[in-house]
Amino acid sequence: MKLLKLSLVTVLLATLAFGDEQKSGLNMSANVAFTSNYVWRGMTQTKDSPAIQGGVDLDYKGIYAGFWGSNVEFGDGKNSMEADLYGGYKGEVAGIGYDLGYIQYVYPNMSDEYNFGEAYVGISKEWEKFGVNAKYYKGVETDELDPEDYYEVGVTSSILPYEVGFKVTYGSYKDIGDYYLVGLSKSFEKFDVSVAYIDFSHDTDSSADEENVVATLGFKF
Repeated sequence: MKLLKLSLVTVLLATLAFGDEQKSGLNMSANVAFTSNYVWRGMTQTKDSPAIQGGVDLDYKGIYAGFWGSNVEFGDGKNSMEADLYGGYKGEVAGIGYDLGYIQYVYPNMSDEYNFGEAYVGISKEWEKFGVNAKYYKGVETDELDPEDYYEVGVTSSILPYEVGFKVTYGSYKDIGDYYLVGLSKSFEKFDVSVAYIDFSHDTDSSADEENVVATLGFKF
């Protein structure tokens, strides 16, 4: 919890210090969302219950850092919060985007059991109304946990004439399972609405398979 409070204080100080961030080349944005089910890589993190989520992102000439948090529910009564801290660099070479970074997943009351990090590399290509992307995450081993590697590939497009976003994502968690997502989204001035069908298939335990329809309302600042 101390780490979460420190992160929130850091965000507040950054907001005050960079109130005129555009002149300095530093960009800052914030977001908050209400979702019917926090599903991560095909698996519910809230026992199929709603979640409130939010974060802050800073960017300076491709270098970025951010904080994101959500309530969670694992059914063991030990923790109710997830806080993600991340940073990296985004750029483009010959029209192909790339993203190199690191993310740390923090569960304040379960530090030894659940906390872990991932280094990641992603590539993407965008056209006017169509895009493709891929990302690979390498789990960083700790004394308590050896996280599995994970990769995902996706396609995005815009459905005309309504400017509705459409995306398909396939992800595979090594030695755990695979999932796919099919979603629609619509952006307005300050908020986004999305709905997605998500299916997860466990590699060895069919009782752990999941199938969810998730609706999310998000706001940008």
